[in-house]
Amino acid sequence: MAQPRFFVDATLAAGDSIRLPADVAHHALRVLRLRGGAPLVLFNGRGGEYLAYLRVEGNAALAQVEGFDPIERESPLQLTLIQALVAADKLDWIVEKAVELGVDRVLVAPMQRSVVRLDTARAARRVQHWTDVARAACCQCGRNRVPSVEFVGGFDAVLAAVPADWPRLLLVPTAGRGLCSAVAGDRAALMVGPEGGFADSEIADAGRAGFVSVQLGPRVLRTETAGLAAIAALQATNGDLACAAARSATTD
Repeated sequence: MAQPRFFVDATLAAGDSIRLPADVAHHALRVLRLRGGAPLVLFNGRGGEYLAYLRVEGNAALAQVEGFDPIERESPLQLTLIQALVAADKLDWIVEKAVELGVDRVLVAPMQRSVVRLDTARAARRVQHWTDVARAACCQCGRNRVPSVEFVGGFDAVLAAVPADWPRLLLVPTAGRGLCSAVAGDRAALMVGPEGGFADSEIADAGRAGFVSVQLGPRVLRTETAGLAAIAALQATNGDLACAAARSATTD
């Protein structure tokens, strides 16, 4: 059985004894019902992971850090997902699954047909919540680096948030070009629209900014499906699975 993994926002080193944050302690003791001496894996998002053992002292939960493992589980494809602002439950799902699928960065942006609107204070709270979702997804899937999740306040700003030399993809169901034919390399940005799709002016503006309109097939997918399907396809052609296939070919 896999050892439970926990994110700890702290400097870690072999030999340290650290008090686990309240939420981590609650999950370890009350949800997983771990006992003193149980093995743990800790990571702080700065690379690698740490083997530790649980210590229980009264109501406090501590971790005795035993050693460091530099293992990484990042995709060779550096992928930024630009996701239109949608309903909270959908965005939580998108962030969680995008992290599991290996994205490097998530940008959330309001678009013309976004129903949801956020003021500055609410946006800050949502970013913290999405970051917590990303960290939890890393605990589950084994990643030791937590992707950044950012809120970008406008369409023009999000167009400028991606390096100019990256392949830039805009998911449009009526596009004449297939998704995977538009990427050759180890980095890309993928933009997904809201429930009602992109406005014509947004497609035009994105095109002028270097985004190529691509499609996944003849069916129109929901916003919470389209981006995740595209990420999986890109991982197969340019990311995890592509590299696994290349390694297998060199050893056959």
